[in-house]
Amino acid sequence: MIRTPRPALHAAAVALALCGLCAAALADDEGPVDDLIAQKVAENEELAKTQKQIDQIDDETDDLLAEWRAVQRRNKALRAYNAQLGTLIAAQQAELDGVRDQIDRVAEISRQMTPLMLRMLDGLAKFVELDLPFLLDERRERIAGLRALMDRADVAESEKFRSLLEAYQIENDYGRTIEAYRGEVQAGEGGANTVDILRIGRLSLMYASLDGQSGGYYDRDEKAWRPVSPEQLRAIRKGLRMARKQAAPDLVRVPVPAPRPGERIDVAEAMKR
Repeated sequence: MIRTPRPALHAAAVALALCGLCAAALADDEGPVDDLIAQKVAENEELAKTQKQIDQIDDETDDLLAEWRAVQRRNKALRAYNAQLGTLIAAQQAELDGVRDQIDRVAEISRQMTPLMLRMLDGLAKFVELDLPFLLDERRERIAGLRALMDRADVAESEKFRSLLEAYQIENDYGRTIEAYRGEVQAGEGGANTVDILRIGRLSLMYASLDGQSGGYYDRDEKAWRPVSPEQLRAIRKGLRMARKQAAPDLVRVPVPAPRPGERIDVAEAMKR
């Protein structure tokens, strides 16, 4: 900070001292000049001390003014920051209210989801029993596992619903794939026989004996296995090889029941799987 020189006070003090000295010398020729000079010197020293104090106070005033201005700038910045914080807090409070509202709706949806999932599970179980009898043990076991899952309190509703949708997806995939597996069928008057079963979507379910000498297809209307001709048996064995990826995809003629409304399958897509 640049300080303005203050010579006026010193000059005035010196002039006053000289005038006083001359006046005293003229008024009293007999007074000791030395005493008068000493007195004026003392007065000048006192004036110098006073000037020094004034300078010190002025410096302190300048420092205080600079500090005050810095505090004002900080206060201005803090007011702007507080205003911004107020806006953020208001936005966060609105978001918090929205989350609480969503939580309340989730609780309501959870209460409605349980009956819905139970109805979906019952519908899936009925569908499996009315469907072609392929992989029945596996599919029934899956449904039994879902029923046990619904009764568990340590599993979230979302996980139960996810597992139920997964079971639906598996059943949906059965309708557009072909598969060959070994299982048992009840054909004729005898007991269950272990055979190679060929499933083409949900369009046809067939089997060939392990020795390849006999075969049959499932009659959906009669809910029973019917024998096939030798030509159809050869087609079934060929289809089994293609399903196991032991032969290249090709056209095969297999026994197919009359289609029902809404039933369709993309055989070409199924053969790729």
